[in-house]
Order: sequence, then C-alpha cells, then structure tokens
Amino acid sequence: MTDSIRRRWRALPPWARAILVVAIGGFLEGTGAHAVDLARHGPHAYSSFAPPLQVFFIALTVLDPLVAVLLLCARAAGVLLAAVVMTADALGNWYVNWSWLRADWARLLHPVGMLPITLFALFVLVSAIPLARVLTAPRPVPVG
Repeated sequence: MTDSIRRRWRALPPWARAILVVAIGGFLEGTGAHAVDLARHGPHAYSSFAPPLQVFFIALTVLDPLVAVLLLCARAAGVLLAAVVMTADALGNWYVNWSWLRADWARLLHPVGMLPITLFALFVLVSAIPLARVLTAPRPVPVG
C-alpha cells in the first residue's frame, strides 16, 4: 500500500476497516468466480441468460476488481459502486434462478450459489451508508 492509502486506513475506525476487508474479499471472490466461468466456457459462459444479463455477468470480471481497488483505496465512490454492482448482481441472479428456486426453496440454503450472493449483497447494502459516511467525514490523520 502507498503511504496515502495507509494513512487513510489508519484514520478509519476498526469497524470500517473490518467491513472494507470483508467487502474487498467478497468482490475478489466474485472476480474469481466469473473469471473461472469465462475460462471454462468462453464468452458463451452465460448463454442461457438474456443478452443484457450475459453482458453484465461478463462485465463483472472488470467491475468486481474495480470495486475492490476503490475499496482498498478507501474511497466513498467504491462504496457507491459496490452497492450498485451487488444490487444488480443479486437481482440478476435471482432473476435467472427464480424458476428452480420456486420449485425448491431449499436450494437457497446451499452454501454455494444464491445464499452467499444474497447475504453478501445484503451486507454491502446495509453497510453502505455508514461506511460512506465515515469515508467522507473529515477526520484527523494520524502521524507516523
């Protein structure tokens, strides 16, 4: 990390640092998941989805790491982009998985798939306002 980023992180309360670490990890995991899908199936990885969703899910290989970098830099813009990306990601996943979820709600409880996506989206959305406030609030910068 550069000195500027270190100073920004040191000035944050511990709860904000914890939220940022979890969020960065989640977006990097999402990057990996979408990259693996593309590596396995190429540009047709999401061919069973509507074309706008195909484009969006492929774009997540760029959007997810962009969010992670903005959050690593402790930027409020990263929090806003994180909320937008996760809202769209969760809604898109719910849309494409709705038929099989409706057939068997127990599938929602699987540890891979809709459960972590939904919980992570809720985490990002619930923490967005407090995190954005602390990132934009004027605060003393620690020396040293």
